[in-house]
Amino acid sequence: MAADRPSVLHAASVRAWGEQSLAALGEERAAIDALNVFPVPDGDTGTNMFLTVESACAAMEEVCEPGGARLADVVVAMTRGAMLGARGNSGVILAQVIRGVASALTGSRDGDQLTADHIRVALRRASDEAYAAVAHPIEGTILTVARAAAEAAEAHPGEDLIDVIAAAVEAARAALERTPEQLPVLRDAGVVDAGGAGLVVVYDALLDVVSGVRRRRPRRDARPKLPAPARPSHGLPLADGGAPAYEVMYLLTASGAAVEALREILDGLGDSLVVTGADELWNVHVHVHDAGAAVEAGLRAGTLDRIRITYLLPTTPEIPLEGRRLVVVTHGPGVEALVIDSGGVPVPARPRRRPSTGEFAEAIDAAHAAEVIVMPSDSDSLAVSEAAAEQARASGVRVSVIPTRSVVQSLAAIAVHDPAARFDDDVVAMTRAAGATRYGAVTVASREALTMAGPCLPGDILGVADGDIVEIGSDVPTVAHAVAERLLSSGGELVTLVVGEDAEPALLENLTEVLGHVHAGLEVIALDGGQPLWPVIIGVE
Repeated sequence: MAADRPSVLHAASVRAWGEQSLAALGEERAAIDALNVFPVPDGDTGTNMFLTVESACAAMEEVCEPGGARLADVVVAMTRGAMLGARGNSGVILAQVIRGVASALTGSRDGDQLTADHIRVALRRASDEAYAAVAHPIEGTILTVARAAAEAAEAHPGEDLIDVIAAAVEAARAALERTPEQLPVLRDAGVVDAGGAGLVVVYDALLDVVSGVRRRRPRRDARPKLPAPARPSHGLPLADGGAPAYEVMYLLTASGAAVEALREILDGLGDSLVVTGADELWNVHVHVHDAGAAVEAGLRAGTLDRIRITYLLPTTPEIPLEGRRLVVVTHGPGVEALVIDSGGVPVPARPRRRPSTGEFAEAIDAAHAAEVIVMPSDSDSLAVSEAAAEQARASGVRVSVIPTRSVVQSLAAIAVHDPAARFDDDVVAMTRAAGATRYGAVTVASREALTMAGPCLPGDILGVADGDIVEIGSDVPTVAHAVAERLLSSGGELVTLVVGEDAEPALLENLTEVLGHVHAGLEVIALDGGQPLWPVIIGVE
């Protein structure tokens, strides 16, 4: 974006930054997890940062439905969502970074120009807020990366918005590469700081959104040279000289004075203390020996909510898990019933909203199996399903995610599922069946837009094939037939039709008859899916 074409602030642009950050963290999550050796080598920094941004995006999505929202509402929602959903040490610090950036937009209105000074103020506040949240700031971490970005933005002499953000991103990346020089545990393991790597991804996403250009970046080899120490020490005194065994997190409603007193108490109980928030709502994170003491201290300070206590040392499940089950995203009661009948665990998707990482994690846990195969039924849900799978693997469950992009691909995979086969063989067979299924669907346009098939207006019938809008028409049967023909153009023996709740009763009969007449020997299978928004979903094998 050129200097004479300034970016304009809108609620949609803030949401775009959140969604781009989420997508980028989803792509880099596993690599960032592999870098995680400090403060605890538990391999979840990338996942925690992903979950924090996911919560921020969900909060923004809520205030934007159904008719959009003001910039101020979205900024508040992003800040609150990040704080409420913050996970782990780096997630809590990232929530504070988001809070700092958001505070720089306070007072801005929809349509205001986003300037280089906005960025300078935003990155400085992000850095200051992050440092202020940590009881004992340590260099060579996400804090160092945040400060480097802020200083570079402030030092850049020009007023070109893109140049200032690019300078900040470049400085953040350079600071990240220097983190092993500042933190011995990183140098010994041969990795950069995981939290800093995640912050670079988030700031990179900001540059992509403002410039309008999605850049390709080289992937980092995240494998440590040497195993990290079981629990690296960072020089903070502990009650009994050992390392804390519990991570304690909770939301606290309390006055600022009570929080300051709580900081002192928790600082004496353990390490990795991070407290974020304002206006009497705070997110507290600490590693301690005595989890009960940390919770009791919070109760004396105010009211607690969302208490999470995680044992940081490896554990062995008391009840051995057995068997193999499927976890499948469904979009209507018909497919949900089919998944249950096949012994699987459904993850119901709501209209215009994909399942969260937590919903996938709960479904994997509910499967209570030693082996689980997950099918997201939507490309947008792939990253969150992978994040949930990674969490389950850490607890000893063998999980594989088959990247199904439509429910008909999931159905094709279910059809060849063999629980008696070896796990890897079953996954390969199901993946092949899903990949061999071309998919399409019909829906109704909700707004005016320019598509690959041309411009559409609200109420137009849209035909989708392999994720792209390829047909625009005025009635469902005609568009559905056109989509099916496109999918059959390169051959096919079996067509699966998943009929939605809004479909006309005669749709299935008419479509089956037309396809059977044109394609001799074609087998057509119909399922009453009952899904909203999509009158028919089509699969061709």
